[in-house]
Amino acid sequence: MSRRTYRRTGAGLSQDDSGCLILHADMDAFYASVELIDRPHLRGQPVIVGGGGRAVVLSATYEARRSGVHAAMPMGRARRLCPEAVVIEPDHDRYAEVSRGVMEVFRSVTPLVEPLSLDEAFIDVSGAVRGSGTPSQIAAVIRDRIADEQRIACSVGIAATKFVAKLASAQAKPDGVLVVPRDETVTFLHGLPAGALWGVGEKTEEALRRLGLVTVADIAHTPKATLRRALGDASGAHLHDLAWGLDPRPVVPETVEKSIGSEETFSTDIDDPGVISRELLRLSERVAARTRASGLVGRTVVIKIRFADFSTITRSRTLPEHTDLARVLHATALALYTRLGLDRARLRLVGVRLEGLREASEGHHQMTLDERPRGWHEAERAVDRASARFGAGAVRPASLVAQPAATEEVAQHRRAPRSGDGQGPLRYQARHPYGRE
Repeated sequence: MSRRTYRRTGAGLSQDDSGCLILHADMDAFYASVELIDRPHLRGQPVIVGGGGRAVVLSATYEARRSGVHAAMPMGRARRLCPEAVVIEPDHDRYAEVSRGVMEVFRSVTPLVEPLSLDEAFIDVSGAVRGSGTPSQIAAVIRDRIADEQRIACSVGIAATKFVAKLASAQAKPDGVLVVPRDETVTFLHGLPAGALWGVGEKTEEALRRLGLVTVADIAHTPKATLRRALGDASGAHLHDLAWGLDPRPVVPETVEKSIGSEETFSTDIDDPGVISRELLRLSERVAARTRASGLVGRTVVIKIRFADFSTITRSRTLPEHTDLARVLHATALALYTRLGLDRARLRLVGVRLEGLREASEGHHQMTLDERPRGWHEAERAVDRASARFGAGAVRPASLVAQPAATEEVAQHRRAPRSGDGQGPLRYQARHPYGRE
């Protein structure tokens, strides 16, 4: 029996986990919890993780959430709702490190792990129950190990399908477990609001409300043909199936990333080509480092530009051969930006992305006649080793080395970055995060 409390929030459900072979494990307030590992004196206090200016909340402790703060909320509003909160700049390298440890725990149980983000994953335990016990016992072991090894809390949903398991983990928070027995799935679902279903956003929920459909039960008892006419064939059929607990999708182990990107939103709109060029270099450095760390190379460079009026454009160029070099990414990104001829148009965001990824071992570099046998590849990998030993930014291009004027100029525009393409964390670390001076 686990030393941790087994919590259930599904009123009226039994604890029968037979046939419930899908787990959804989700860390509680992940970024904030990681920050509290090294700041135990802040436990029990409202803490918000996020940047300044126009940045958004990445995570907040449950004490801050009680004041209405939640992820993706503008930081300005979060500070107004909870002025007493301690605000911490994000440390993405640290989050990635803890995430790797969490995923290793999952994969020690079974290779059938499908990460959804840094802090959550689906786990198919069908091949593990014989040697490791029931799904509930496996969940208890996972939670104990994460608490012991990573010192953060994990909530787990256990069900027969991925969709229901994810709903269950959300209801189990914080620091709990919820089993939705296979035979009680419909009962569990029909008591939920329509917005709980995957695919129901604000517009779809409004369309459902116009039809008088407020709960999942309402959707389930509406003819599928009616839903198709109102929402479209695919969406209508999909929601009807989910309302009856039908979700045949298997757990799919992690696959190779389709692209790796990084973007920067400025706290004030900028029009200085010099600042933009340096930001493109900084972003190219991050993307290249992540690409090398993943053992990949890419061939298509994409830049993303968002103007002050929120209009957004992208431009791309496919290279003659695959690369993982920051200097190549930056040269290409800068050429794409220059070709736009923006004439000091005011920009809100810039981004760099590398697509057409493949394993580095499959890429072949054709040397030119005047190229040295050892050069930029070795230099950038040496930077990777230095960063791994001494911290991000230990070695960087001369144009990014802090100078009095440049430091103030860039700092007033930059904020802690977010991933703009949903492909994972950025490798940026604040120079002096809270409490680590």
